Amino acid sequence: MLKRLVIIPTYNEIENISDIISAIISLPLQLDILVVDDNSPDGTAKKVKELQANFNQVFLEVRNAKNGLGKAYIHGFKWALDQAYDLIFQMDADFSHNPKDLILLNKACEQNNVDLAIGSRYLTGVNVVNWPMKRVLMSWLASKYVKVMTGLPIEDTTAGFACFKSKVLKEINLDKIKFIGYAFQIEMKYKAYHKGFSVEEIPIIFTDRTKGTSKMSSKIITEAVFGIIRMRLTKLFGKL
Repeated sequence: MLKRLVIIPTYNEIENISDIISAIISLPLQLDILVVDDNSPDGTAKKVKELQANFNQVFLEVRNAKNGLGKAYIHGFKWALDQAYDLIFQMDADFSHNPKDLILLNKACEQNNVDLAIGSRYLTGVNVVNWPMKRVLMSWLASKYVKVMTGLPIEDTTAGFACFKSKVLKEINLDKIKFIGYAFQIEMKYKAYHKGFSVEEIPIIFTDRTKGTSKMSSKIITEAVFGIIRMRLTKLFGKL
């Protein structure tokens, strides 16, 4: 029987964490959950500990400081490999990713034998709800920019909703992942694809958060824009 783990990085998600965990647990699929909390001052980790008293499939790792989404996921990926999980999912805590779509990602990896399944906002147009038009345009153009610059045959290169088979994470040297913001999402897809793993996009509807605040910043965007050039040059010089 496959072991499945959903990794949820958090920072100040007290308003969402109980509901997202309950929604995942209610799915007709055996899924464990790992919350990687960056020492949230709002008590997110404390709430997860309370939930652990009722749900034995919920795990918690608290990091000392908030130093990037990528670092949180790397921490979670390493934990998942240490615990011998077969399928490792990544998603946000704020319901921008519909928990029910975990079933679609699981089907792609388990039944269709895909190595990396991506929940895609842009595979069938622009499937984003409640974002300002400026942000939708920026995100869509960013994915197009990355696709052109890297040659990746992926429409939503910045997607943060995905399922990895464990062999993908084992093959990628997690200690050499360079980026810590949203460019991390691009780098993981880039390395998985160029190492020969199969990738499939699954169309989803992305809905902007209704509770809590976004963690997007200009620094994160800058890292993504210039990071792509760096990744491309690294690949050209054979140091991927």
